[in-house]
Amino acid sequence: MLDKTYKEQLQIWDKTYLWHPFTQMQDYIKETPLIIEEGRGIFLKDIDGKEYLDGVSSMWCNLHGHCRKEINDAVKRQLDKVAHTTLLGPSNIPSILLAKKLAEIAPEGLEKVFYSDNGSTANEVALKMAFQYWQHKGCKDKTEFVALQYGYHGDTIGTMSVGGIDLYHKAFSPLYFKTSFAPSPYCYRCPLGKQNKDCDLQCLGGLEDILKEKADRIAALIMEPLVQGAGGMIIHPKGYLSGVAALCKKYNVLLILDEVLTGFGRTGKMFACLHEGVVPDIMALSKGINGGYMPLAATLSTQEIYHAFLGEFSQVKTFFHGHTYTGNPLGCAAALASLGLFEKDDILRNLEPKIKYVYDKLKSFESLEHVGDVRQCGLIAAVELVKDKTTKEPYPWEERIGVHVCLEAKKHNLLIRPLGHIIVIMPPLIIGIDELDRMLDTIYKSIEIVTGKNS
Repeated sequence: MLDKTYKEQLQIWDKTYLWHPFTQMQDYIKETPLIIEEGRGIFLKDIDGKEYLDGVSSMWCNLHGHCRKEINDAVKRQLDKVAHTTLLGPSNIPSILLAKKLAEIAPEGLEKVFYSDNGSTANEVALKMAFQYWQHKGCKDKTEFVALQYGYHGDTIGTMSVGGIDLYHKAFSPLYFKTSFAPSPYCYRCPLGKQNKDCDLQCLGGLEDILKEKADRIAALIMEPLVQGAGGMIIHPKGYLSGVAALCKKYNVLLILDEVLTGFGRTGKMFACLHEGVVPDIMALSKGINGGYMPLAATLSTQEIYHAFLGEFSQVKTFFHGHTYTGNPLGCAAALASLGLFEKDDILRNLEPKIKYVYDKLKSFESLEHVGDVRQCGLIAAVELVKDKTTKEPYPWEERIGVHVCLEAKKHNLLIRPLGHIIVIMPPLIIGIDELDRMLDTIYKSIEIVTGKNS
């Protein structure tokens, strides 16, 4: 246990020196910071010894629990050999073994692996690959992209260019390349005013209009399959993904799937695109790739994409992209151990009763006065809070309703993070039914308490 003086000093240093991401620091420095000291399983412990259920999976990364022995041991074994070597020239054993494993479990046809550091860079790599591919193929005009409204692919300039969330992206818009945005299949707030039972996926029409007009200028379409994460955990209707894939093929546009959030079991399958039998040209992976242990990402491509970059040195076809820690041996060793746990613990099969339990339990949320929509895909779920259930009027941003619900949950030893007025449910995959019950009960009660005050 840390002594009181040191704990107080840590809190002061946190406010004095750290700049936290996606955080209004003027508000942050008025509060007592939550400082995590250790984690075991699905729980995190702060410097005061208080234990919290990690309901956000440490930003959607943790799959197998904190301090998992098998992953710890794999990292320690690799650390005793070498911590880092560059892939700019030489190779290393863990990066080779992981690339082979990823190609084996990925949708058939994705056989080449390019490493980077995080979800943003994985998508940045994908965008640059797509652009340069068409240049090598002689289609010099294919320099633009298509993305979805409410899409989120990272915080680099390239990934923000294809981001569809004004709150995050608008301030930087003068820096962006050209992107067209298709309507999101946000069923609760359908842009066409349709209901699920009679929509016939008419939202695909808006996308086709863009492709029909601009196909000769579009290099690729990028989207999050099945679930748009930061945009509000928007769950796509069945058939939408395969419909997009068919349109991309029809209009000769590459399909990039951002599986940074949805990959590695989150939706109930290893990758979300497998639900509809879709094989993209390029796929971006990160977050759960090594169970949330350390920065690592991978961008997978088909042989067709890869071969377009092959040529004589004088032809300058090289993919001029790289990161210092590309293919880091420690991160790759952790990823191999994480993938081993999928097999050892039969993770995907064991998810099925948990997914059903969440589905059944969430039905009770619909009776709450300020719950407008409850949606789920695998072990991803969201509760959308509204000021008026009849009109679907959202809470004003400045009311910070989601923040207040999460603060209430924190009082009951649950850590979750909102997306505006949307409460995200994203526990580690190893969570048990009893712990799921506790988590969902806490969220229910927290919503009831906070929105009751706002009725």
